[in-house]
Amino acid sequence: MNILKHVALIPDGNRRWAQKKGLFTLMGHQKGAETLEDILNTVLSLKIPYFTFWGSSLDNITKRTKEEVRNLFIVFEDQFNRVINNEDIHKNKVKIQIIGKWKEYFPESTKIAMEKAIDCTKDYNNFLLTFLMAYNGTDEMIDCIKKIKGEVTEEKIKENLWTKNLPDVDFIIRTGCKDDPHNSTGFMMWKTSYSQLYFTNKLFPDFKGKEFEKAIENYSERERRKGS
Repeated sequence: MNILKHVALIPDGNRRWAQKKGLFTLMGHQKGAETLEDILNTVLSLKIPYFTFWGSSLDNITKRTKEEVRNLFIVFEDQFNRVINNEDIHKNKVKIQIIGKWKEYFPESTKIAMEKAIDCTKDYNNFLLTFLMAYNGTDEMIDCIKKIKGEVTEEKIKENLWTKNLPDVDFIIRTGCKDDPHNSTGFMMWKTSYSQLYFTNKLFPDFKGKEFEKAIENYSERERRKGS
């Protein structure tokens, strides 16, 4: 059985889920937030020490309509306020970290909720829950290279990544795209060089904890070669 240390999830399909049901886009994002809570419970029950969730790309924030972006900020603020008061987060000593350009693009009230979630879990060390917010993998690598002085080496790259404190990703799950399996904007490109991939047509709001467990079972049955 494969040892699973770090899972990354790319949630796709909130807007399509709402559209299929004739609902406002906001309701799709709200349902996606509920789904994430269910998945987090499963992550904790499976004792997966590192879980990374791509909450928003930079394009989500800069290229969508102003109304949808405002709605996203409402959902994010509510989500992090719920994290602050989540008993399971505190009982299981889950540390929260947030990576990306969210401090540059998010409104003050949303940033306050996010910073509180970071602060109130900063001393925990049983699990690490990473949110990628206003994140773009290409930007991460460009910023990394700019920081390096002198010769560029593998070690210097590792030391200057935004995601430097994370282990390599074992398993990437992407929802809502089995018929169009793809990556986006260089997603954690340095950390995913040997990742196993899992694609499903389930839109993210329907990708509950049971579906997450099914994906993990699929991973456990695979043979990992890592280039050998």
